[in-house]
Amino acid sequence: MRSDCASCFGLCCVALPFAASADFAIDKDAGKPCRNLQSDFRCGIHADLRQRGFSGCTVFDCFGAGQKVSQVTFGGRDWRQAPDTARPMFDVFPVMRQLHELLWYLAEALSLPQARSLHGELRDALRRTERLTGGSAEELAELDVAAHRGEVNALLLRTSELVRAGVAGRKKKNHRGADLIGARLRGADLRGANLRGAYLIAADLGGADLRAADLIGADLRDADLRGADLTGSIFLTQAQLNAAKGDAATQLPGALTRPGHWS
Repeated sequence: MRSDCASCFGLCCVALPFAASADFAIDKDAGKPCRNLQSDFRCGIHADLRQRGFSGCTVFDCFGAGQKVSQVTFGGRDWRQAPDTARPMFDVFPVMRQLHELLWYLAEALSLPQARSLHGELRDALRRTERLTGGSAEELAELDVAAHRGEVNALLLRTSELVRAGVAGRKKKNHRGADLIGARLRGADLRGANLRGAYLIAADLGGADLRAADLIGADLRDADLRGADLTGSIFLTQAQLNAAKGDAATQLPGALTRPGHWS
């Protein structure tokens, strides 16, 4: 569930669209190769993406879906040498990415002792999701991935409630889906808070206590996490951290790494 770009055919650089913005220097349509994609499927400006206006590329994480589609679903046939695979491959990639993201969350949920009562259901959901990732290109293209996400998300929410209930001594804040863009939350006590899908773009979370907070789907672009305590926070991903700002004092969950651009 970690990206291996050397085993992928540059799918994120081709299949997905992006628009000129603070994250991308240019517009690009879905299915059109990025102008920086080289013949060996590597990025020609990888070392300078942020400086060249492509910070969005440094944040993106496919959870290993790129190599799965490239090497398993399409058996190692790349879309340049086998043009007939191009459209099906580009259509399947976003579906596979969603499935792999669910696998990441389910694996984390299974590591949480507070959710032990749900481990049987979580293992079943993990096995079902893994089986879906092994489907043919046709099966994946026809999959109702939104419905499957809905089923898994209900289980992840129950997991979240069990974990957050274990934070003693205070009423848990519920900011699910809240507009907290630019919010001043420096030093805030957000232990066990529900921040699922919250918009925390450019929010000041410096020194905040986010232990056991549910951060699934929270938008942390340019959020200030310097000195924040994220140990024990749940459903946080590397992509979310990559999009935020932090420093050596930011405390992270063990499964995640400190982004290279933090200083």
